[in-house]
Amino acid sequence: MITVADLLKIKGTKVYWITTSDTVRDALLLLAKKDVGALPVLDGKKLSGIFSERDFARLLARKDSFPLDTPIQDIMTKQLFTVTPTTNIEECMQMMTEKHIRHLPVLDNDKMVGLITIGDVVKAIISSQKDFIGQLEGYISGRW
Repeated sequence: MITVADLLKIKGTKVYWITTSDTVRDALLLLAKKDVGALPVLDGKKLSGIFSERDFARLLARKDSFPLDTPIQDIMTKQLFTVTPTTNIEECMQMMTEKHIRHLPVLDNDKMVGLITIGDVVKAIISSQKDFIGQLEGYISGRW
C-alpha cells in the first residue's frame, strides 16, 4: 500500500507558502510564478489556512470588484483537511473526493512537511494498478 511518505519521496517536499499578512496580490503572483494551484497559509510556523485559484475564482464570481491588497487571512479557506506521512493514498483520494478538494497539506507532529495534489494521488494510484496488473499477467502467463 502506497503512503503519503512514499509519494513525497517521488514528488519531493518543496512547498511554496504565504503568510497570513501577505496580500491576495502576493498570493496570485506566487501562484503564477511557481505554476501551482494552491498555497498553504502560515501564521508563524503554524498552518492556518490554504488559498487556491479556485478560492479566488469563487470570490470574484460573488463580487463586482475586489481589492487585491486585502490580507490573505481575510479570504483564505480556514477549514483545513490534512494528512500525515503514514496516510495511505486511497484514504487521500477518498477525502479529496468527499470534501471536493484538490490539495492536502501533509503534517508531521503539526509541522508541514509537504503538500500533495489530486494529480499526485491519481498518478500514484494508476502506477500502482499498472504494477499489480503486470504481476497478475505474469502469474497468469506462468512467467513467475
